[in-house]
Amino acid sequence: MVSLGLCLPFLLFLQEWQDSIRALTERMFKHLRRWFVTHIFGRSRQRARLVSKDGRCNIEFGNVDAQSRFIFFVDIWTTVLDLKWRYKMTVFITAFLGSWFLFGLLWYVVAYVHKDLPEFYPPDNRTPCVENINGMTSAFLFSLETQVTIGYGFRFVTEQCATAIFLLIFQSILGVIINSFMCGAILAKISRPKKRAKTITFSKNAVISKRGGKLCLLIRVANLRKSLLIGSHIYGKLLKTTITPEGETIILDQTNINFVVDAGNENLFFISPLTIYHIIDHNSPFFHMAAETLSQQDFELVVFLDGTVESTSATCQVRTSYIPEEVLWGYRFVPIVSKTKEGKYRVDFHNFGKTVEVETPHCAMCLYNEKDARARMKRGYDNPNFVLSEVDETDDTQM
Repeated sequence: MVSLGLCLPFLLFLQEWQDSIRALTERMFKHLRRWFVTHIFGRSRQRARLVSKDGRCNIEFGNVDAQSRFIFFVDIWTTVLDLKWRYKMTVFITAFLGSWFLFGLLWYVVAYVHKDLPEFYPPDNRTPCVENINGMTSAFLFSLETQVTIGYGFRFVTEQCATAIFLLIFQSILGVIINSFMCGAILAKISRPKKRAKTITFSKNAVISKRGGKLCLLIRVANLRKSLLIGSHIYGKLLKTTITPEGETIILDQTNINFVVDAGNENLFFISPLTIYHIIDHNSPFFHMAAETLSQQDFELVVFLDGTVESTSATCQVRTSYIPEEVLWGYRFVPIVSKTKEGKYRVDFHNFGKTVEVETPHCAMCLYNEKDARARMKRGYDNPNFVLSEVDETDDTQM
């Protein structure tokens, strides 16, 4: 009896230890399987993305006719704004150097026609059209001084030539136009709201878990600046290839995905990171998907966030996308907002994209079928053919 009492705690400890080892082993194999699917098999077939993680669109236009390309030059302002910085700076430098050289050449022609150059040996009492232009170099320097309004005073236009006066007026007006256009293009590109969109970040993965008793797809989004986005609105598009009943194949068929927070999907109070979610109900395109078949699906979920920048009143749009490998079924995000002892709210961005595994139904249909079964068990049903008959009870027992 004494030996049995001593062995019983040891057997219980051994049983618990075996259960822990079994659970740890199952979890390890599960993570290894997911890692192999993502890193080994996922590399063999790279999914095409329309929108990259940083919001750039992966699309090109082919066989555009020359007439359509000419439209880009008609809308020259938008074309210049859309140029990359290296091309924009090339246009900027070329515009100024080209105009200076062109007008320098015209000033040289004026001096040459009026025979003011030294090779013509003009008399000392002769008044030239432009003082101290002795060649192409001095003509270029005079053009530069005129257009940028330096005015050193060594070279200047005289009243001798009406052509020189007209050329001076024309270069001054054209110089102001070039300065206004190029400086405006540089300033507009610097202040474009696309740069503000870089400070809005989405979580790397989307998760699917229960929220409020409903199966939801959740995404976390954060504003890295303290300035707000006014009138923020968030929504999504599910892109996939579909075949119509008529047999037509539609590539990049778009389906609306409604995202909400607890207060709705418009006019978000975007002061701290938000967890937006999409309810997977009967109208959701994710309703017929399951945890086992999610990675086999072929879709791309594009998420958009529109808002107005508080400091510039410019409208900006932030976007990102998720493919099936980036949607984790049975996980939820780790909380990142806490309150310090000083009464301030602190956001820990180290845990921004971290997730933890939670108990989740493996499909939305199973969850709703379970709810319907529970509801039917609680409800009663009326039987119209049921008739209650009264029976008189008599006591036949004699004392």
